Amino acid sequence: MACTIARVEYFYATIMDQPGEAYKLLAQLADLGINLLAFTAVPIGPTRTQLTIFPEDPAHLKNEAVKVGLALDGPHPALLVQGDDDLGALAEIHSKIFEANVNVYSASGVTDGRGSFGYLIYVKPEDYERAAAALEV
Repeated sequence: MACTIARVEYFYATIMDQPGEAYKLLAQLADLGINLLAFTAVPIGPTRTQLTIFPEDPAHLKNEAVKVGLALDGPHPALLVQGDDDLGALAEIHSKIFEANVNVYSASGVTDGRGSFGYLIYVKPEDYERAAAALEV
């Protein structure tokens, strides 16, 4: 399986669950020159949504967020896997993490429809170094 695994950092922003709110944040990030590796949105109640932002350059995001008063929670560590969409690719990755006795407490992924995939792995902070070592990153 051909894949790359990288240590990444992510930040949370909690917004009102209303039309256009995610757009406003994403447009602001683009205006600030923040390139994203990944982005997720998850409802956290009837009126709030948590946006998870994976910037290509976390230091740049932190600096720009302070300048414009953008409230972010983070950084938090995660692992980003990108590679060929081969049968069993995720099972192989999870096998290595399992052998290190680390629990994956959240993950999300997607294929691009052209033979590649991206996959985000969240582990508890106290398990992060063991998971990264198991994946040789």
